[in-house]
Amino acid sequence: MIFDLGGVVFPSPIDVFRSYEQEHGLPHRFLSEVVLADVEGGAWARLERGELTVAEFCTEFEAECETAGERIDATALMRAVAGGFDPRPEMVRALRTLRARGLRTGALTNNWAAEPGDAGERGVTTMADLFDTVVESAVEGLRKPDPRIYELVCARLDVSPEESVFLDDLGVNLKAARALGMTTIKVGDPAAALAELADILRFELG
Repeated sequence: MIFDLGGVVFPSPIDVFRSYEQEHGLPHRFLSEVVLADVEGGAWARLERGELTVAEFCTEFEAECETAGERIDATALMRAVAGGFDPRPEMVRALRTLRARGLRTGALTNNWAAEPGDAGERGVTTMADLFDTVVESAVEGLRKPDPRIYELVCARLDVSPEESVFLDDLGVNLKAARALGMTTIKVGDPAAALAELADILRFELG
């Protein structure tokens, strides 16, 4: 069983994006559109591959947003993103049930290198006992939807893609996983996603 973190086990950074846009009078989805304008070479992608520090990202992302027509405070934005790292209780219960049943669990996350003591670092550390392996884009220099990062997490769990189930909140990441043969579940409502996983596994998840 392979779980994304932000948007699955933890709240999604996208929720913070929407709140920031509303609070600062930005167009709806403005921040996401800046990220999507260059999905591989933009500041967000390079942050998640570990090619930029958070401070370097903030400088570059602010410049990208200004080019797109709006000014933002990327430091404040990232501070807000880092604050949302309380895990969803239902996901924690499900993970504990899976491990009690003897199933291997992995985390596969696009993230960035947290500063020591950051909420993001503490969040991943706190969850480490729930996973047999944690594969982080900033550590590996690869990010979803690159097929190699899915193959990497499967290898570390010693399972084939066809033997795995992957939960993520973004369709583009799930599409790449399905292409490798993984069973996928899109997480919008966490309870609905866990019910779908329970149907696949044929046992309750807490």
